[in-house]
Amino acid sequence: MTLPRIDTLVSYPGQALSGTGTVLHVDGNVATHDGQKVVLVDATPFHPVDAGWPDQGPDTGTLSTDTDTWPVLDCVVAATDGAALHLGADIPVRKGTDGWAFVVAHLLPGDAAVTEGAAVALRVDAERRRALSLGHTGCHLASLALNRALAPRWTKETRADALGAPDFDGAAIASSTITEFGAVDVYRLNKSLRRKGFGADWLTGGGLDDGLAGLAADVNATLAEWVATGAPVRVDCDGPALTDRRYWVAGLPGGAASIPCGGTHAASLAELAGLRADFTLGEADGTMTLTMTTRCEP
Repeated sequence: MTLPRIDTLVSYPGQALSGTGTVLHVDGNVATHDGQKVVLVDATPFHPVDAGWPDQGPDTGTLSTDTDTWPVLDCVVAATDGAALHLGADIPVRKGTDGWAFVVAHLLPGDAAVTEGAAVALRVDAERRRALSLGHTGCHLASLALNRALAPRWTKETRADALGAPDFDGAAIASSTITEFGAVDVYRLNKSLRRKGFGADWLTGGGLDDGLAGLAADVNATLAEWVATGAPVRVDCDGPALTDRRYWVAGLPGGAASIPCGGTHAASLAELAGLRADFTLGEADGTMTLTMTTRCEP
């Protein structure tokens, strides 16, 4: 049983939907993986879900040899020290830890007859990829528009976002979930955020409905302006390995925005037709939350 000693090479940052590779390892102990077989390949176009920040879900698709084709049911980030393979939340170390390789684990049906050393072709479900990519690009765009709309609510200097506005998104984000053609971002309006200088009284006072409606109007006006530019979007990479840093880059009227990101994206803002954001207030563990739901047209 051979385990890789270097990271998987990934081509999904460049929007690849297909590729070829060599099978490096097959874990056939399906009892430990919900009946699925784990296959590691030296290079892949598949985007895996990362348990460290699982905002974007996995690609699905197929893995083929010269004679057979099997569905890729799931795809997750895994890690190995050469002695054992750890999947998802079971990874015991951080990325970049010496002696560890971070790899893309493709999960196939338990009866898939894949062997180590085999040459394989990998093909991603293009419709699912596009839907998630548009959702992810829209999520980044909306976060910048939200920061811009909330800039006047800060009374203290705080960290700036990619366009120079106070980074509410970075300071308050509790969770982000990329959906097909959209996203759901939840922000904690807690005491820590207030101590940093963010004033949320305008959301919690008597003008609640007006506050949320005004916020949505401001954010959606900015989104419409930016989408209308049709600006190109790309992912810049420090290298081709899974753990190399990657950055979402878009040219916006306020300047070129660059955000660290490991996901997949649209090629142009023109693809985000009808992008808009809606807002609701809630509560989690006794703390008020603001939820931003974004959606573009399929």
